[in-house]
Amino acid sequence: MNNEQTAIRTTYFSIIGNTSLALIKGLAGFFGNSYALIADAIESTADIFSSLLVLFGLKYAKRPADENHPYGHGKIEPLITFLVVAFLVTSATIIAYESIQNIQTPHKVPKSWTLIVLGAIIIWKEVSFRIVINKSKETNSSSLKADAWHHRSDAITSVMAFIGISIALIFGKGYETADDWAALLASAFILYNSYLIFRPALGEIMDEHLYDDLLEEIRAESIKVKGVVGTEKCFIRKAGMKYHVDLHAIVDGEISVKKGHDISHQLKDHLRKEIPNLGHVLIHIEPNE
Repeated sequence: MNNEQTAIRTTYFSIIGNTSLALIKGLAGFFGNSYALIADAIESTADIFSSLLVLFGLKYAKRPADENHPYGHGKIEPLITFLVVAFLVTSATIIAYESIQNIQTPHKVPKSWTLIVLGAIIIWKEVSFRIVINKSKETNSSSLKADAWHHRSDAITSVMAFIGISIALIFGKGYETADDWAALLASAFILYNSYLIFRPALGEIMDEHLYDDLLEEIRAESIKVKGVVGTEKCFIRKAGMKYHVDLHAIVDGEISVKKGHDISHQLKDHLRKEIPNLGHVLIHIEPNE
């Protein structure tokens, strides 16, 4: 199974999980008198739509290169990531607003059984985060990474809700709004995570150099090719799950143009064989002076 198929299957996992949890949280929050759980359900509902966006982006990014897109369609991934971040920020804003409204309105203490529901949700969301984040690293997908952090932010809001409901139940009258304060605090965590997701996606769009380890691997593999004396400039940019490389390779200055041309092709083929995540590799031959 290739990276694109792995990422798409992982996104289906997220969609099914988020849909189930949104229903469970919403019902438990309504019948258990917990706005923190209802806020959690709101975020899970937003997560469903963001996961659908990720799915669309991954499927679009699979399209092969064409005349108008010689480097493929991978740049849609960070664009989708921006939209996912927008969903996160929107859900955090709604949660914060509703929390403030509920803090100002007297209401009942949440039911004790909501803690059992939350405990199960926290475990499931943390497991989901670890599954999806590992798949995002495996596939080099920025949008899948954003989807993973949706799971983590969901786990955080659930932890905050668990703490808030526990305080309300332990201390009783006068602490009914503890879970609302918890939901408000959770919204701040979501906003912070939104920035952590947004920043690398912005770097990807701007072709920011963030790939020192890959650069060193490319240089190390290059000198294994017969005729390559060393390397000079090396520029790397990411598009979707692929890394496009511009590399200046140093060869003997006395060889023929044809020989230099042959070495460049051998180097390109070697790099793409040894480093599967590479996309376009452009080799510029430099004479060894």
